[in-house]
Amino acid sequence: MDDALSAEAEMVHKRPGQLREFWFYFRENRGALIGLSIFAVFAFLAIFGPWVAPHDATQQFREATLQPPVWQEGGTWSHILGTDPLGRDMLSRLIVGARYSFFVGVFVVTIAATGGIIIGLIAGFSPKWVDSIIMRIMDIVLAFPSLLLALVLVAILGPSLTNAMIAIAIVLQPHYVRLTRASVLSERQKDYVTSARVAGAGTFRLMFVTVLPNCLAPIIVQAALSFSTAILDAAALGFLGMGAQPPTPEWGTMLAEAREFILRAWWVVTFPGLAILVTVLAINLMGDGLRDALDPKLKRS
Repeated sequence: MDDALSAEAEMVHKRPGQLREFWFYFRENRGALIGLSIFAVFAFLAIFGPWVAPHDATQQFREATLQPPVWQEGGTWSHILGTDPLGRDMLSRLIVGARYSFFVGVFVVTIAATGGIIIGLIAGFSPKWVDSIIMRIMDIVLAFPSLLLALVLVAILGPSLTNAMIAIAIVLQPHYVRLTRASVLSERQKDYVTSARVAGAGTFRLMFVTVLPNCLAPIIVQAALSFSTAILDAAALGFLGMGAQPPTPEWGTMLAEAREFILRAWWVVTFPGLAILVTVLAINLMGDGLRDALDPKLKRS
């Protein structure tokens, strides 16, 4: 009993050192720091967007339809990035749209990771025939192009942002299942798992207390990359009319509404596209930094 308490105290003592080590390797990647900074701004706008935006995202200024940005002839400071075909302020819609994209990423990653981790743990600890059935089902899901499968699911469930998020979560889940299963199979052979089993730990404790914490590093990296994939897929579904529906200021939906005006008003398509590009690039850069900091093989002396 005393040995167990001393081991737990040692782990608590080591935790701050591990955090410092993580930050040391993460900050060495300059791209990751830039990505983290942009993601922090993105998260801030997602939380406080409606209060930061200069106008209501759905308010229509009929006298100022397709007004250009402020630096172009005809632009005004009241609409810094111009207006869309219905006279809605582009800057306000982009800021409020960050909330929808952020919510999509959080929801999809939470659902996909939770379900994928549980199924992956079950596959890793189950008899071989159960493991084979689970993995063959995952292989079938992965055999379909992800966007096509999401489109089919949304067509069945009905076009809406909620259904689009559910479809994207289902499509991304097999990645977590395979990653978790591979990590579990690797960890199960190690001495600490054998010791826990000999000490009387049950299967549930082995799965979620003993093995899972040591499988989290690659899962965290996958979650960061899935966040950007979810934003891209949601924007693609919105562009195809199968995601968020007008007048929701979601970036993909904004692109779909404005595509016929691309030759007359470049800003109505360019700014939502740039918002998607910058956000996804920042999250991917941050994911690379997480990989460098969490993977022992990539740590530099």
